[in-house]
Amino acid sequence: MRVFVTGATGNIGSRVVTDLMAAGHQVIGLCRSDDKAAALAATGAEVYRGSIADPDSLKDGAARSDGVIHLAFNHDFSRFVQNCEDDRAVIAALGSVLSGSDRPLIVTSGTPIANTVPGEPAREHNATVGSAVNPRAATEEAAAAVAADGVNVSVVRLPQVHDPVTQGLITYAIATYRAKGVCGYVGDGLNRWPAAPVVDVARLYRLAIEKAEPNAKYHAVAEEGVAMREIAGTVGRRLGLPTRSIPSEEAADFFGWLAHFATLDMPASSAWTRQQLGWEPIGPSLIEDLERLELPTA
Repeated sequence: MRVFVTGATGNIGSRVVTDLMAAGHQVIGLCRSDDKAAALAATGAEVYRGSIADPDSLKDGAARSDGVIHLAFNHDFSRFVQNCEDDRAVIAALGSVLSGSDRPLIVTSGTPIANTVPGEPAREHNATVGSAVNPRAATEEAAAAVAADGVNVSVVRLPQVHDPVTQGLITYAIATYRAKGVCGYVGDGLNRWPAAPVVDVARLYRLAIEKAEPNAKYHAVAEEGVAMREIAGTVGRRLGLPTRSIPSEEAADFFGWLAHFATLDMPASSAWTRQQLGWEPIGPSLIEDLERLELPTA
């Protein structure tokens, strides 16, 4: 299969490229910078110059592929709502090329939009919130729109994806801890974040595009939920910083834009995904990767 991958030079995307090519697939990788283009080309992938800031620039890459994995996303959280709406436009552009064919489109969302059953983890077939509640839901609204136009689209929902270098939102929390001189969690810190190692997530994307099941929702979840208190305690030991509870009324001042996420209990299940794809995570746990993290000293 010839696969067009957006975000091909990112932390997850670069692993997806490697996994696809190891399985015998060809890759066209989206790239916008010269230095990353050289690294991408060195893997044997075809470099496609373009940007999600110009959705129309992606159409030719999609047209020359047998399927698309869309991973690129602007992680500037100061304009999160706009970034989610931009993702809606990118999916519409990709879908316009794939409409009426069997060529699969895999898009990327997050597990929290399916945390809709109180007291239970997010599950693949739960009802989801809309973009008015969680802006990231714009991705799945866009997926539903292109599906209605005849696109074979499915969704991979991500938890906190980790390796010893980055850990999703936890990377931002670590920066906050260093700046504040204390590793905080809100209240009792028992709210949970789901997680998965990046190598296993990459393999799930490959399995998803190989299966090409229309309208499937997959959860790339290895651990249903890791308590924020455990995360903060582990990072605190590595940084040599104290760990303490932050009262809920002080969370916004301590965490800034991250405060909303820091208070959420958002466990997620991947039982259906594992059954459908034969996917079993084998990588290290989130805490194991945090224990191996090489943190800067300055």
